[in-house]
Parts: sequence; structure tokens; C-alpha cells
Amino acid sequence: MDMPRSDTAPASGVRLPRDRLALLFMVMLVTAAGNTAMQSVMPSIGTRLKVPDFWISLAYSWSAVLWMVMAPYWARRSDRRGRKAMMAIGLTGFTASFALCGLVLLGGLGGMFGTTAALLLFAAARSLYGGFGSAAPPAVQAYVASRTGRAERTQALSMISSSFGLGTVLGPALAPFLILPHVGLVSPFFSFALIAIVVLAALRLRLPDDTPQFAGRGEVMAAPFSASSNPRRVVADPDGDTDELSPALPLAAEPKRLQWRDPRLRAWLTVGLLGGHAQAMLLGVMGFLLLDRLGLRASPEAGAAPVGLVLMIGAVATLLSQWGLIPMLHLGPRSATITGMALSLVGTAIVAAGADLHGMAVGFGVASLGFGLYRPGFTAGASLAVSRAEQGQSAGVVAAVNGAAYIVAPAIAVWIYNHQQWIAFGLIAALMVATLLVAWNGTQRDEELVG
Repeated sequence: MDMPRSDTAPASGVRLPRDRLALLFMVMLVTAAGNTAMQSVMPSIGTRLKVPDFWISLAYSWSAVLWMVMAPYWARRSDRRGRKAMMAIGLTGFTASFALCGLVLLGGLGGMFGTTAALLLFAAARSLYGGFGSAAPPAVQAYVASRTGRAERTQALSMISSSFGLGTVLGPALAPFLILPHVGLVSPFFSFALIAIVVLAALRLRLPDDTPQFAGRGEVMAAPFSASSNPRRVVADPDGDTDELSPALPLAAEPKRLQWRDPRLRAWLTVGLLGGHAQAMLLGVMGFLLLDRLGLRASPEAGAAPVGLVLMIGAVATLLSQWGLIPMLHLGPRSATITGMALSLVGTAIVAAGADLHGMAVGFGVASLGFGLYRPGFTAGASLAVSRAEQGQSAGVVAAVNGAAYIVAPAIAVWIYNHQQWIAFGLIAALMVATLLVAWNGTQRDEELVG
């Protein structure tokens, strides 16, 4: 039986105890850190298994599809079955996925499985992350939104969002240090599975069982596919509430269903699809590019450290732009989108021409700095283009656009890269130029959006 709901927000001044907020922070942190740590070692593991790069990239696609399909389901279910229960499902899915992925890859590296069997089993284990791991982030955000007053909500949600960004930095940074003797490259999988078990135990013991009394909607966040895909920062509106997480509307007040082809959103969503595919493609080839240009294909174990370093630099650059440049420069949605994509184009050119670790790291950092401006830019543009009553639908559409870019784009980019590197980089650059053209000619000016 569904639990009772209320559309009345908690009074101003209500705040979560610090220990609970820290626990929620850890739920988000371990999810993001584990995922990006995995991405920093997978190119080397694939090389050791003698699996073509294309198939390694494609193995992520099924998980991305499941995340897109299941995240809205878990977000709705958290309002009815309790947020703590959904967080537990998410952490359990994460733990099971990482432990099974580690076992499968360990067996493959040890000769217990053939290459094809290891890859198929890895994709199946990875699907647990997309299918069940997606339950945790919207439940965490909804828990915070429904248990804090308006004055405190923005700060609490911003801290929770920052845990996702911090995780994308820590994952690649920690992965090389977690590689243990006799276990090798798959060690980070087991390490993060153990960390998640500890967090899950603390969640069960320290977070009270909850009956959703307030309909605080959790944003359907994109998966932490990369060190550059951070959730947007929550910003308070003039009324002291949040644009992104507000009490649910009564059924009679629900607005008309928002269509992807809505003329208000069409240009912004096109910008999101084109630029998102460019970002996904660049990330898809980055690990393999480093192995090739640094001459590490023959000794893939040595590749985890440079790949992790470059991903960490990208994550730091993204956080710098989102948490530093945008507030400091007061960039509007259109300005942030155009400036960010132009920077990403420059960074991609530096990566394409880079012959050593320093050059490629600088290039990826510049590109990530640009993506850190571009992604909040188009997200805010899509939000401001529609009414307040349509904000929930807008957030869902934007999350779907973000996730769609990671379904096949990385695998396609890696396939082209393996045939001809310059064609792959040319395609990425062409998508970026197309993004700039659509943003310049099709999106509303900043003063029109905020006026």
C-alpha cells in the first residue's frame, strides 16, 4: 500500500542533522568515485584481455540505457516507498555490480573465461549498476529536499551535488593507489565494493526509517559517466525555494506534457545532444589515446596512473568552471554555452596534437573547463525557457539528453579512432562547431531569458 503524501513543504528553519547529511554525502560520493575509478583502469584491463577497444566502450552502453530507463522509475518510487529504501537499493546494486565485475575481470585475466565470455559477463554485471544503482541519487536529493526548510535547502542540496563532483575527482586519483599485488588492475572494483558495504551498513544503522511526508522530488540525474559529467548546482529562486527540487504539484495542477519538439526547447536540446555527443566521444577515446601515444599497450598496468591523472585533471577543471568561473563571471546560459564549447574545441585540438602526457593533460583540462561551462549553460537555458510549473519535466528531458549521448557515441568514436585517429577527432570537432552554430543562431539571448 502506498504511503501517505503531503504537498506541504517543511517550515523554514528545519534542517538535517550533520551526521545524516554526511551520510547522504557519502552515498553520492562512493557512487561517483567508483564509477570514474573504473573508467580509469578499464582501457588497461581491455588491453590485457586483448579485447578490441570498441567492445570495451560498448560494454558501458547497456548500463547507460538502463540508467536512463530506470532512474525516473526509482525517482517516482522514492516518494511512495521511502527514500532510505531506495538509497539502500542503489548502494546494493552498486556493490553487487562492482564485486561481480571485479570477479569476472579477474577470471578473464586469469584465463578462467574466454575473452567473449568475460566481456558478456562484465556487461551483465555492469547492468546491475544502471538498473539498480540509479535508485540512490534521486532518493538522496528528495530526502534532503523534503526535510529542510526553504532557507537551508539550497545550501544542503548544493553540498550533496558537490559530493558527486568530488567523487569524479577522487575516483581517478585513488584508482592507481588501490591496485594491489596478486589482484592487479581489478583491485579498485573490490575496494569500492567494500567501501559501499560500509556506507550501506551505516545507512541502515544511522538513517531513520522514513515515511515520505513531503513530496520533495529528486532530480533524475545523469549517471556519473565521466570525470566531466557533474550534476548541476542547485540555485535558489527569489522566493527562497529551489527551481530544481520543489514540492509536487497537486494532480489537477500538473501542466501539459512537455514535448521534445517544443519550440521553446528545440534549440537548447539540440545544443545538448550535439555537444553531449562530442563530450562523450572525447572521453571515449581518451584512455586508449593515452595508452597509444605513451607507448603503454605492451605494459597496460602502467597505463592506469596516467589515465587516472588526466581524468582527475578534467574533473578538477570542470569543478573550477562550475563552482568558480560561472559565479565569478556571472555568465548567462547562452554565454556559458558558447564560451564553454569554444574552449572545448580548443582543448580538443590540443589533445589531438599532443604527443606526451603533459600536452594531452593540458588539452583535456582545457576541454573539460569548457564542458564545465557548456553543460550548466544549456541546462539553465532549457530551464529558463519554460514556466516554473514545467521545471520537473524540463529536468527530466535534460537528464535524458545527457544520458543519450553516452549510449553509443563513445563506442562509435573508439571504432573510428581505431581505424583513423584524425577522422575521429575531426568528427568530434565538427559536432562542437555545429553546437556553436546552433547556440549562436537558435538560442535566446541571456537578457531575453532572464528579463
